[in-house]
Amino acid sequence: MGFRAFIRRVSLPPPSIRGEDDLFDDEFQRKIEYLAIVSRRVFAGRMRAERRTRKTGSGIEFADHRDYVPGDDFRYLDWNVYQRFGRLLLRLFEEEEDLSIYLILDASSSMGFGRNKKIVYGKRLIAALAYIGLGNLDRVALVTTTDRVLGRMPSTRGKQRIFRVFQFLRETHADGTTDLAQALKVFVSQHKRRGLAVLVSDLYDPAGFENGINTLRFNKFEPFVLHLVDPSDASPPLRGDVRIYDCETGEEREVTVTPRVLQKYRQAYDDYLNEVQAFCTKKQVPCVQANIHVPFEEMVLRFLRRGEIVG
Repeated sequence: MGFRAFIRRVSLPPPSIRGEDDLFDDEFQRKIEYLAIVSRRVFAGRMRAERRTRKTGSGIEFADHRDYVPGDDFRYLDWNVYQRFGRLLLRLFEEEEDLSIYLILDASSSMGFGRNKKIVYGKRLIAALAYIGLGNLDRVALVTTTDRVLGRMPSTRGKQRIFRVFQFLRETHADGTTDLAQALKVFVSQHKRRGLAVLVSDLYDPAGFENGINTLRFNKFEPFVLHLVDPSDASPPLRGDVRIYDCETGEEREVTVTPRVLQKYRQAYDDYLNEVQAFCTKKQVPCVQANIHVPFEEMVLRFLRRGEIVG
């Protein structure tokens, strides 16, 4: 069961969960507008330089020359160079291409566990990043996953589309088992246009979180991981004989919780967090550990500074 186990006592009342009706209220919208302004001021130009590709022909800015080869368009020959040096050279220009941003939200049952639902925090992060990308006229698509692709919002752009994003996220609920590799195999088969793939997940995948991230890497997407972490997962308030069950599979087990057991559990949890960071560092995959108790707007700024993906 690992860290996906939801631990309960029979006498423990169900936790009260805040509703999601006000998830994207006026205050939230003011905050994401502020984030969009900050992203334009602080990060302007970083991605613009990275997005440019050299193309022959009309473009935004002259970049370089290359030798003419049969079949090239004569319109782009540099006749001034030919008159001076007798060489046929083509002018190359830099042209900005749209950035495709795929925001992938893990909607498995573990994301809905506990008093502080990780999926609520994840929805806010996704909505904020979508708004920033839409404001920059990037192509933004949303995907929700469990052990399959649960839902898709096709690529769109323009700030006015944010209400479509809100509605898509409101209709998303945490339910199902986790298999990132299987779900992301379907994702890459459905999206031929490669781009930035932001994975928002607690990474509680019994098959291994590495397989899901590698699926994106091996298919030439640029993965960026927002690893959602609830510190209360590391310190369950349990003592004595309890019955635990896996919140995704329903598997149950009776255990005796002692201080020594809790100590081993916390160590295993810390080891797991370190494994995520070590893997992402080794594979050069940007990864931000997102504590769900930190205000989402602060986490978005950390994400932008770390990844430098929005400009």
